[in-house]
Amino acid sequence: MRSLLTCRIALTASVVVVLAGCSDPAPRTSAPTSAPTESTASPSPSAPTSSSTPTARPSEPAVAGADLTALELPVLVGQVFMTATEPAAAQPETLDAITDHHVGNVMLRGRGTEGVKATAEVVRTLRHAAGDPTGGLPLLVATDQEGGLVQVLRGRGFSEIPRTTVQGGWSVATLRARATTWARELRAAGVDLNLAPVLDTVPDAAFAERNAPIGYFDRQFGFTPADVTRHGLAFLDGMEAGGIIGTVKHFPGLGRVTANPDTSSDVHDTQTTATDEYLAPFEAAIAADAEVVMMSTATYDKLDPDESAAFSRPIVTGLLRERLGFDGVVISDDLSAAKQVADRSPQRRAVDFLRAGGDLVLAIDPDHMAAMTSAVVTEAEKDPAFRARVEEAATRVVALKRSHASR
Repeated sequence: MRSLLTCRIALTASVVVVLAGCSDPAPRTSAPTSAPTESTASPSPSAPTSSSTPTARPSEPAVAGADLTALELPVLVGQVFMTATEPAAAQPETLDAITDHHVGNVMLRGRGTEGVKATAEVVRTLRHAAGDPTGGLPLLVATDQEGGLVQVLRGRGFSEIPRTTVQGGWSVATLRARATTWARELRAAGVDLNLAPVLDTVPDAAFAERNAPIGYFDRQFGFTPADVTRHGLAFLDGMEAGGIIGTVKHFPGLGRVTANPDTSSDVHDTQTTATDEYLAPFEAAIAADAEVVMMSTATYDKLDPDESAAFSRPIVTGLLRERLGFDGVVISDDLSAAKQVADRSPQRRAVDFLRAGGDLVLAIDPDHMAAMTSAVVTEAEKDPAFRARVEEAATRVVALKRSHASR
């Protein structure tokens, strides 16, 4: 894989080094009805921090090299799903999703203050549940460690990560170095995948207060696509340098909406086009070999007025895959609790996302796994073209696991 830093330099004629204070902004005294995405939890109380990082990493099985088409269909289908658990303990429902429904990927969600060592024990429990139920393929363990109000894992061994707006004021070299440290902390806790950085561009500071999913929570690196690109790729590069897969989100951008798809329905972006300058951070990340892109669930009127982006073949396959050339793993934003997708059944959400060209269905409620996986199996059994789509998606997910295991 090409160095993300090298590609960033090639993509940017000159790097503007901006120095600013490194302290986190004061917490907000009130919050809107919409909450940060993916984690779907309120900010945690202050957690103890430590500059020391354990080097031990939870053991995990080797990634099997068998032909995926030899797997039984329910096991194959499990590879294209990711459910979640609270980080303090492996929830019984999540363990059941792994053992009973072959779910091959888990997110640590919410807020945890137990620290690296305790988190690693939870990951060991999750990995132990996999094995035969997942066809010998290991779990891909994810979390959401952006910083500020969106930092799932805290406590001893985890840095207190400042808000993204603060990170955007650092030099790219400083951000890359600190992101490398944060990645090493995640790796010591057994995490493989960070659902960050945010590459959404909020137009200006005045609009940020009305931009419920991103700007209100200071989740943007800056107010121009160029600033977001520079700092977003520095964060992504640091994650990779520390042994963690990054995720660029929320394609094709949530910086110009006013409602949060997690807590509101009928969320629309009325501006983004297929040649929009606000796509530049995503294009740069793809050119720099980003491995995972997360889809927004908002509707983009000028791209596909009839479907949310996660269910839109013109956006997932036409724009992201074909026009921008992304060939990595496409993950959904949460498809279980988000109000934006509540107009269709959980079963249909999973099938529609995969049909659109997605690869990894993120549904944080493990109680949805039985219905979702069963629906995909049933559809694959009766539709050879859909089965081929599922096999393609599973192949991408397992290729990501193999690539990560070999580093």
